[in-house]
Amino acid sequence: MDFIEPDFELLDHLLRLDVLNYRQLASVRRKETVYDRNDALLDLLTSEDQCRRFLHALQGTDQQHVVNFVTHNGGQRQQSLYNSYLSNVGRQIVKSHLFSFHLLYN
Repeated sequence: MDFIEPDFELLDHLLRLDVLNYRQLASVRRKETVYDRNDALLDLLTSEDQCRRFLHALQGTDQQHVVNFVTHNGGQRQQSLYNSYLSNVGRQIVKSHLFSFHLLYN
């Protein structure tokens, strides 16, 4: 797959890694579209540790292409992945890249 897939393994993996709790997991799963689920999921990543575990979960669910894309900001190196996650601008970049994956490969 060439885009992020939150539904089958990723959300459960994030729960096991304590990135999400049960309430957050249910909140993300209630979203109607995969785009909304991805958006809600990214909004829950508020710390460097959560971001690190999120990337680990992506790798563990065979979504290394997303890790590569995020860590290289679509081909442009970032000083720090976590700074881009924690900044509003960075979060919007990640969200737009994830949305682009869905448009291109869905």
